[in-house]
This record gives sequence, structure tokens and C-alpha cells, in this order.
Amino acid sequence: MNATPLSSSNQRKRFWIPTILFASTGLLALTAVPIYGFVYGYHWYQWLAFAIFGALCSFSIAAGNHRLWSHKSYEAHWSIRLLFILFSAAAMQNTTLNWCASHRYHHQFIDDNNRDPYSAGRGFWFSHIDWMMHEYPSSYLDYKNVKDLQRDQLVMWQHDNYVPIIIAMNLGLPIILGIITGDVLGMVLLAGVLRLVVNHHTTFMINSFGHLWGRRPYKGSISARDNAFLNLFVFGEGYHNYHHTFQIDYRSGIRWFQYDPTKWLIKSLSLVGLTYNLRVAPPIQVQKVKVEQLFKQAREKIEKIKDKESWQEILESEARGFAKLLKNWKSLQFLRHGEKHGQPPSEWELTSIQTKIQELEYGLKMQGKRLKILIGKIRPNEGAATP
Repeated sequence: MNATPLSSSNQRKRFWIPTILFASTGLLALTAVPIYGFVYGYHWYQWLAFAIFGALCSFSIAAGNHRLWSHKSYEAHWSIRLLFILFSAAAMQNTTLNWCASHRYHHQFIDDNNRDPYSAGRGFWFSHIDWMMHEYPSSYLDYKNVKDLQRDQLVMWQHDNYVPIIIAMNLGLPIILGIITGDVLGMVLLAGVLRLVVNHHTTFMINSFGHLWGRRPYKGSISARDNAFLNLFVFGEGYHNYHHTFQIDYRSGIRWFQYDPTKWLIKSLSLVGLTYNLRVAPPIQVQKVKVEQLFKQAREKIEKIKDKESWQEILESEARGFAKLLKNWKSLQFLRHGEKHGQPPSEWELTSIQTKIQELEYGLKMQGKRLKILIGKIRPNEGAATP
């Protein structure tokens, strides 16, 4: 993306560099890659290079450009940041500075067709790839939202030297490996071309599939969705409704069993001091948002039945309990962050407050379960609730 404003003309300008890149690599992946494999075959080490390069690029986008630089959800040692800078360039999804600027605007203006750079409201093709190939009102960046990254020396080094870096990473490394293993063209086709196409479209799927299909357990007012199937291909980035609701969290899959390799990488690196200051959303805040969404679903379902009074009474009773929980939580938050007699809370008081907050969190979980049962019992066109 450029920093030049959109002209007043209604004519859509084509951005030729990304168009040629996507078309040429896609064509080679569909033709040259299988033909070479059929005629000459690929060796296991070429597939291994494809897998390792692909994983490094995916992690550098997900853990680097996304969770580290765009959202500041953790901090990392310079060596990890350098690795991410190099392999995010190898993914050829624009410089880290531009990638993060677009992504921050995406979060700020989600679903606004004129300001969200890849708004799903414009359709699958637009949000998947067309936003990079044609001029739209949201195509241009002013960098006002990445002032912090403009002070990052590694980010700016990559930004200022992007072309030689992507050539070295996408051609230089595969050629060197090809010379070592005795098959340059095979290595370039697998570890270079096919890997690049896979990296492109798996990342692009988050913007398209991840905003059109899936569940919205945390925030129903936005297009971002949790999609378990998509998640298998995008290194944990498929819990997209959660991420858009709690973007400061270094995790996307917050439960221990949820598939999120990026979360596991960041956490593992923290054990040896290479990542630190990992940020997470407060569990009680997560439960609060989930319960609010369940209340919304219950009200919408009740509105579709004939005799709603009994169900509404049950729901209002739950709502009163919910309001009481939130009031208690607010009081505890005030005690935890406030001062008593000019002194901050003692260690014993903080422990007591935290215990009470955990009890409230458990209460919210139980209320969530009750609301799910309530939603499951409501049937369209049915009468009053059974006592």
C-alpha cells in the first residue's frame, strides 16, 4: 500500500505488483510444480524444506507481525524478533510496518467498507485477495497508527530494505539448499514457489473464511468468527471472534486443549526467557462477555415465540443475578486498585479479593451454563414456559 490518497475518480486502479505476484506464483504452483514432480519427482528433504520454511513464515506472521508487533501482546528477545522479521518478509505479505498498519485499521474499523482495509462486508473475494490488487478508499495508509513501530529499528530496517530481503529469503535460501542437495529447480519450486502460495492463501483465509463462516461466542456484532476447521491451517489464528474481542491476549485459543501452535510457541519461548511480559485477558472479563452474548441470543430466541412472558420472567431473573455479580466485581476491582487509609491493599487483602473474584468468575460460568440450557429449551412457535 502507498501513502497517497485515493483520487476523486471512480475508476479502480489496479496494483500490478501484487497482481502479477499472486497470478505468477499461483500459475507455477498449479502447473510447474506438479509437472516437475511427475517427470523428476521430489525428494523427502525438499518436502522437509517446504514444511520448515512454511512453518517459519506462518509463525513469523502469526507470532511476529500479528501478536507481537500489531497487538503488543508480549515482548521478545532481539534474536526472535530478527527471525520473525526475516521470515515474515519471506512470506511476502508486505513489510511488517505496512502489515501492522493495515491490521490495526482492520481492528479499529472492522466491517466498515470504506475504512476497514479488508472488510468482509465487501464479499469473500475482496477480503481474501482483491483488496491488495485494486484501489479502494481503504487502500492507503498514513502510518498514524504505527508511530511506535517507526521507532523500532528492526521493523524499519526491514521496511527500508524489503526488496533485497525478500529476494534473499525466497530465492537465495532455496538456491543455496538446492546447490547443497543437487537439485536447485526442485528446491525452488517446493520451498520457494509452492510454499509461498500456501503461506499466502492460508493467511488470506483468516480475512475471508474467518469473517464469513463460524461461531461468534464472544461478540455477535462483528463479522469475525471462531472457525475450528480453518484453525487447523492457520497456526491457531482461527479463534478469530475471541481475538477481535480480546486483541491484547497473546493467545487465540485460551483453553489448554484448543489448537493454537502460536500460543504454544510464545509460551515455550518464555520458559527460556526469549519472550516475556505475556498479556492475557482477565478470565472473569472473558466470562462476562460470553454471558452477555448468551443473554443476547436468549432474547432474540424468545422474541420469535408466541407466548414469551414466562420465558422473559426467567431471563429477567437471570439478568438481575448477572447485574449483582457485575456490581460485586466492580466493588472488588475498586478495592484491589484503590487505597484504604492512604495505604495500598495488603498482601492478605489482595489474596482475599482475588479469591472473591474467582468465586464471581465461577458464578458467571454457572450462569452461562444455565443460559445455554434455557436457549436449548426454547422452541420456535411454542407456548409458555413449563414451570
